[in-house]
Amino acid sequence: MESTGDKISQTRKSKGLTQERLAELAKINLRTVQRIENNENEPRGKTLELICSVLDLKIEELTSRSKEEKKKNYGVVIMNVFFLFVLNFALMGIYGYLTLASGASINSKLGAYLLSFFIPIFIVWKTPKMSGMERMLKFGTGLIIYILVVLVNVGFPTGFVTGLLGCLVIALGVLFYGNIITKLIE
Repeated sequence: MESTGDKISQTRKSKGLTQERLAELAKINLRTVQRIENNENEPRGKTLELICSVLDLKIEELTSRSKEEKKKNYGVVIMNVFFLFVLNFALMGIYGYLTLASGASINSKLGAYLLSFFIPIFIVWKTPKMSGMERMLKFGTGLIIYILVVLVNVGFPTGFVTGLLGCLVIALGVLFYGNIITKLIE
């Protein structure tokens, strides 16, 4: 699927314009053109109108997608939701098994704490442009639900003593504050 920035870049090149010349003719900043073509920014409003007028494009040509692309997007969304659902339940099962199982030793609880840091930090590392709140909602919804289930079913004291609540809170904290943590690590 071709992005708006890619379409602008191709059209500009086909017309023999440099980024500098496009910026000059459209009366916009060169850095804005560069960000748009590198897909760092999505042009909107007046900027989009100015670029379209210079390149003789219709705004609809840049912003509309074909019906097939939209259908592909629905399939991708459904698969993403399914795998996020599976991932959340897998994490819930891992943390629960390592902390609540009758044979849970200090080693398994330590493993749960380590996993509650390293799995979310890996997710943060793979999703650097995602905000903490978005990441927490996508990857931590199951953990939030699990906290509520633990509080209702086994109670706070048992959840706290077993270490399960601690693991869940650490995982959510890393998901939310992960960008800050990765900056400190670098």
